[in-house]
Amino acid sequence: MNRPYLVCLFLLPLGLPAQVPEDSYFAETLSTPPGIAPEVTAITFARDGHLYACFRRGAIWSTVNALSDRTVPLEWRLFASGLQVPLGILPGKSGEFFVAQMPELTRIVDTDGNGRADLYETVCDKWGMSGNYHEFVYGPLLDGEGNFYVALGSASSLGESRSPVRGIYTAQGRKGDRYQHFSAVPYRGWIVRISPSGQMVPISSGLRQPNGLVFNPEGDLFVVDNQGDWVGTSPLHHVTPAAFHGHPSSLVWDPGFTDSPMEVPVEHLQSRRKLPAIQIPQNDMAGSIAQPAIDTTNGKFGPYENQMFVADWSYPRLHRVVLEKVGGQYQGACFPFMDGGGLRRGNQDLAFGPDGSLYVAQVSRVWGGSEDGLQRVVWTGELPMDILTMSLTERGFDLTFTKPVDPESIKDPSAFSIEHFYYLYHPQYGSPKTDVKVVRVKKVSLSRDGLTLSLILDGLVPSRVYQWHFRGIKALDGDELVTETAAYTLNRLRD
Repeated sequence: MNRPYLVCLFLLPLGLPAQVPEDSYFAETLSTPPGIAPEVTAITFARDGHLYACFRRGAIWSTVNALSDRTVPLEWRLFASGLQVPLGILPGKSGEFFVAQMPELTRIVDTDGNGRADLYETVCDKWGMSGNYHEFVYGPLLDGEGNFYVALGSASSLGESRSPVRGIYTAQGRKGDRYQHFSAVPYRGWIVRISPSGQMVPISSGLRQPNGLVFNPEGDLFVVDNQGDWVGTSPLHHVTPAAFHGHPSSLVWDPGFTDSPMEVPVEHLQSRRKLPAIQIPQNDMAGSIAQPAIDTTNGKFGPYENQMFVADWSYPRLHRVVLEKVGGQYQGACFPFMDGGGLRRGNQDLAFGPDGSLYVAQVSRVWGGSEDGLQRVVWTGELPMDILTMSLTERGFDLTFTKPVDPESIKDPSAFSIEHFYYLYHPQYGSPKTDVKVVRVKKVSLSRDGLTLSLILDGLVPSRVYQWHFRGIKALDGDELVTETAAYTLNRLRD
């Protein structure tokens, strides 16, 4: 019997005043295959430059004509079908693709070169499925040794599942609310590695709904997660072997953890927890974040080469992330990149195309929404006045801009407004900003080339999110700063 999909989000999109201007970046809508629901869940580009798109109801379609001709609607042909909610696709050799669908990682091949898949092979299916609607599968990624990485979403306490294998643990929330934490079947909430021969090895645990994996230019693995129980705000995690990222339901599948995760003190879980590299302030910036992508276009997409972009499903929004290592661990800043500008909601997957545009897959049905389809974000060549990087110093922060700053525009004390806070780690859904404190700026200095602002603050506190608000800052050419808010996740201080 078919069950209705559950609407888990009740927030309307919040408009951000900060976004790249439309004379620099704009979103345009692309046509999808006629006669089918335009619920695009994943996209990738094959070696020949053609776009391949997965659709929620189980089909993969490929484009026939060139993507560079924007005057002609896209033509499509069916490549594969019969899949179960495919949320990730990775190209292999010519005519070969690897697809993450709910029950397995599948190898799909067009062996005779006629444009239609005729070989479907199971690469790995060694994780469990309970029947809960929330058990999505994300990825795959491929490392230099031929290993695949897949992220396994946890079941939802609001959805049905079959009888658990190792139990359903419950905890009492505030105001008498009852929170249930499911890991009824193996390795839900884990990142797993799959060898070329199909052997699966669990890598790290503690994830709620890890909706997107990416390698950064240094080859380190990152995953996003979604706000919810035990997840105060939407995070970006650096994935390392044996790391526990915070959501305890997956610990029942950790052979080294023999207790009930819901019965041990929160302090014990906190001591095991690896802090997120980035925490994106909920609603101020993020809703439900999704697939990240690294700008590898060599400047075709503007000044953000090798930086990370993160999709947002809840809002018509894309985020930009700048990472750095402090004390050997990743942390850094996030910025709103695009809010509106023709972009829709339901942003689920991102992929940079050979033309240098950022392609966006959009689907609403997975969690309930209103917009589906395919768009691309195009750089016009016009450089925006933006904060390119934000880096922690011993006494404050250095901000580097895309254009020289007008020194007169930073003399007003209201040009910079900073506060810091943290999010609670608890079983309740989400968290308010906690212990919010205003941070005083003691000194501001501008580099000779006008590109770098150095701020000395009245003390720095670790394990805090520093949220910034900017007002009235301009470039020497008169362009206003497009970034009006940003957030730096300060886990560690510089020595």
